[in-house]
Amino acid sequence: METTAHRAAAEELDAEYLNWVGNIAKSEYDLTFDIQAMVRSDVDDSTKFYPPTGRFYLVQVAQAYVGIGCLKRLASHIGEVQRMYIRPHVRGVGAGRLLVQRLLADARALGYTTVRLESLRALTPAHELYRSVGFVEIEPYAANSMRAYQDTAALATYRKSAVFMEIKLEGETR
Repeated sequence: METTAHRAAAEELDAEYLNWVGNIAKSEYDLTFDIQAMVRSDVDDSTKFYPPTGRFYLVQVAQAYVGIGCLKRLASHIGEVQRMYIRPHVRGVGAGRLLVQRLLADARALGYTTVRLESLRALTPAHELYRSVGFVEIEPYAANSMRAYQDTAALATYRKSAVFMEIKLEGETR
């Protein structure tokens, strides 16, 4: 993170997003995961969402941080979008679309030819956004991000509760 204010905003928005998704996962699918461990990993692990292989963006509207979006490396030519979140009061103005487009442009620049994501089935507006930029549903993939943050016994339930998507990128620039 560039500054203390950026780090604080990143932690706050990441925790807000993960708590929001965690509440949905609990109420809709009876799933729980370690939110604090996820926030710590997201912000502190320099190999996860940071250059040279990833990105961690804060979205700012009218001098306020209102969202986050991240890109990480899954394999040499495969990236993954994670933590896409725009606060509810700002949704609908195009910030999420611009963010996902920026993440896909970065993925191309990093040489990724495929970008994947996973999202709870209950988050249908997000799936509509992803489909509108070219993502399609796929079978669950092995590098699923939830493995490290939930009980192994719940993994099958998680996979049934999630939508897995990917987009094939054209014009590799690496």
